[in-house]
Amino acid sequence: MTTTATATVWDDLVGQHRVVEALRTAVAGRGMSHAWLFTGPPGSGRSNAAVAFAAALQCEDGGCGSCHECRTVLKGSHADVTMVRTEKLSIGVDEVRDLVRRSALAPVGRRWQIMVVEDADRLTEQACNALLKAIEEPTDRTVWMLCAPTVEDVLPTIRSRSRLVSLTTPTPRDVADFLVRVDGVDTELAAYAARASQGHIGRARALARDEDVRTRRETVVAIPASLTSLGACMRAATELTETAKAEAEAITDALDARERRDLAEAYGVVERGRRPREYAPALSAMEKSQKTRAKRRHLDVVDRSLMDLVSVYRDAIAIAAGAPGELVNEGRRAEIAQLAASSSAELNLRRIGWIFEAREQMLEFNVPVLLALESMMVALRLPDGARR
Repeated sequence: MTTTATATVWDDLVGQHRVVEALRTAVAGRGMSHAWLFTGPPGSGRSNAAVAFAAALQCEDGGCGSCHECRTVLKGSHADVTMVRTEKLSIGVDEVRDLVRRSALAPVGRRWQIMVVEDADRLTEQACNALLKAIEEPTDRTVWMLCAPTVEDVLPTIRSRSRLVSLTTPTPRDVADFLVRVDGVDTELAAYAARASQGHIGRARALARDEDVRTRRETVVAIPASLTSLGACMRAATELTETAKAEAEAITDALDARERRDLAEAYGVVERGRRPREYAPALSAMEKSQKTRAKRRHLDVVDRSLMDLVSVYRDAIAIAAGAPGELVNEGRRAEIAQLAASSSAELNLRRIGWIFEAREQMLEFNVPVLLALESMMVALRLPDGARR
């Protein structure tokens, strides 16, 4: 698999032509604002759009993609661009106050001091209030870029003072073309990844690159046809929980180990062969943060699996309605056609609702993952006439 070099900072924004045009206009000095709110569904590239915009503002050529300014912004190492990414469930007031203090500093270079907050929807109320004053009274060379799924995820007082940039879900054709052009993916595999990702660029790239990712997804979308008994429902819930946990741990374990090594080196544990007094509380704080990150990662993986399940029932509804075009799960058309024949569209709509109910229980009300999934699988169970 070959990779084609990006010509400009805008090239990775898939299917966002109007957004790119608006941002380029602002870079040129028309319609520039000190506060921007980037919204769009997961995978639409809202964070990528903010980073590309930041690079273009620092670049003398409006985002050439090859100069020192562009390259350092894209790598996350530019002195005048601060990226706030969190693995926590929320962003607190202390973190925002530090960010506000940094935003007031003059840029090291000649252009802008840029603050990018990737998960603005996770700001606590106190954090939002601390941020509001900085947005209301910015310094001349400060630019705030906030990213959130929807405008409703940000306080009205903040969004009313920010210029809105709305990204949309890229079409499967746009995603497939991107995978072929940038990542050198085979056209058939690119088409599969584009459909299966439902417009999520990062997910599409993972599906195209990693056979294990494709296998795990196929296991998930096979679940609806397997729910033929109460025992099958319990097994499906357990397997989904354990698979998601293993996938999440594969990501977090290596990161946790590296952070522990870095902390030990920072406190001289390795060099001196003993632990200074300050090391224990620092280690405890880090382990607490890692535990929170692991929980979030597990929920993220489960959440993605739930969206894959939703795609099966939506495909069944599409078949029942005689909708033209390819299904998200086109390779399982025959299997999904049986599901559509054995269940009414109304029942499949209710099933989608039950999936979102389980999602809400886990994400909003802290219901244990296995318990929520067991309840959901039982609700999704096939009617008697459809069981093999």
